[in-house]
Amino acid sequence: MSLLATLTGCAEMDRNANANSLGERAGLHREIIVTESFALTAFTRVSRPDAPLHVYIEGDGQAWLSLTEPSLDPTPHMAVGLALAAQDPAPNVVYLSRPCQFTPMAMNPQCGIPWWTSKRYAPAVVQSMDEAVDKLVARTPGQRIDLIGYSGGGAVAVLIAAHRKDVESIRTVVGNLDTEFVNRLHDVSPMPQSENPIDYASQVATIPQVHFSGADDEVVPPSVAQRFVATVGTGCARAVTVPGLAHASDWPSHWVSLLASALPCAATGRAQ
Repeated sequence: MSLLATLTGCAEMDRNANANSLGERAGLHREIIVTESFALTAFTRVSRPDAPLHVYIEGDGQAWLSLTEPSLDPTPHMAVGLALAAQDPAPNVVYLSRPCQFTPMAMNPQCGIPWWTSKRYAPAVVQSMDEAVDKLVARTPGQRIDLIGYSGGGAVAVLIAAHRKDVESIRTVVGNLDTEFVNRLHDVSPMPQSENPIDYASQVATIPQVHFSGADDEVVPPSVAQRFVATVGTGCARAVTVPGLAHASDWPSHWVSLLASALPCAATGRAQ
């Protein structure tokens, strides 16, 4: 085995070992959710089938090694979405990684660089994630779901919510809620094969939602959440800027208190 292959294998082992350790400490069981397009890695804890389900969605992970060089494996070194889920005291918590993260590539032979770069929010990705949510929500029959997304997972959370009728709330943490705006901000290529969450703002307008940004975030600045909330245009969406935090700050250590923040229009919920 070459040195590069050895180092790559060790890095992958470290990422998986870190995720497993984090999940185990929170009582989250690792499993694979098979959908039509992708096999997705999940960490789950469902102890009360009669209670709502909190669904966490991971960020884009290690999509790029540099501005011009894509990664060969998008699995995050630090799974912030999983770390947020591990802080959630709710009885029913599930975490979904994004396509091609954590799951062995042999289980996803279709995985390739476009799925974590230009097609990271493509319809097939959203459909696969939504199908996984269907399988998970079947464990809590009749219960509604709360979607929580970190960074690019915030984009996916909104896109999933736009297609469902059982979403009780949406929360995003440094969520990429306007991909075209963020790409222009950083002068990077557009993603015409991906969906843009802000284009679906009207379809989630009656869902209680709060979008957390870091005041020091230069990757997805607070203006992104503010633009999204303005486009939603109802009293059900709120943008919250947290002082002193950047994109890569320790959001999990703040999560319990942020999660307890009141949701706008929560008593009304989504019109059916």
